[in-house]
Amino acid sequence: MARERNDSPNIKAVIFDYGLVLVRSPKTEEFGRMAQIFNVGFKLFYQLWESSRDLYDRGDISAEEYWLRLAAKTKTSIDPAQIEFLRKVEVEIWSHPYPEMLDWVRRLQTSGIKTGVLSNMPLDLAAHVRTNGHWIETFDFKTFSAEVRMIKPDPAIYEHILQGLGVSATEALFLDDREPNIRAARMLGIHAIQFSSVEQLKNDLEALGFPVLPAVTSSDENPEDRPPQEVKFQL
Repeated sequence: MARERNDSPNIKAVIFDYGLVLVRSPKTEEFGRMAQIFNVGFKLFYQLWESSRDLYDRGDISAEEYWLRLAAKTKTSIDPAQIEFLRKVEVEIWSHPYPEMLDWVRRLQTSGIKTGVLSNMPLDLAAHVRTNGHWIETFDFKTFSAEVRMIKPDPAIYEHILQGLGVSATEALFLDDREPNIRAARMLGIHAIQFSSVEQLKNDLEALGFPVLPAVTSSDENPEDRPPQEVKFQL
């Protein structure tokens, strides 16, 4: 089951993952702009990109070092201008919010429920989100991995946002697209739903007995726009 069962939840805060929960999946052609720099196809680039995120998302290495390491793995050479291009594109492709989710966030806030964001996110994207995503400022608290030097599913990063929101684990509901992150949240006693679509989320919230539901106003994005299904995003 995608949800944590509780017949009488006392949820005071909803915590959102960022990528694939609040913002849509980048399209293949968007990732392709970066893959071209390394002279490899989209699928290989995506697999290398996804499998090498931990150090970067935790803030252990700089953006320059991250992209140079990726270049070494593809046996290519990149210059400073290309690194700046890659940094710019990666920020751009993660900047397309789901309107239905933002509408639900507003309704949660109006109802008095706190909202937070917990994301594995490098400093480049975190800085962009904080300065350019006006909608992100409406959240009560935000934990971005590179800023706190921890990444999901480390239990400490969940404790960080719970403390920031001023709620206990049993008073929080967490949404994430990745099963390991959901499992870690549940181990701490946090109610958790693995997100795949707004419609699925609404059904799971109804089953949980949660009073504020999202409005399903459009179908999911075209599956052809998603990266390969066997590869999972980390944001």
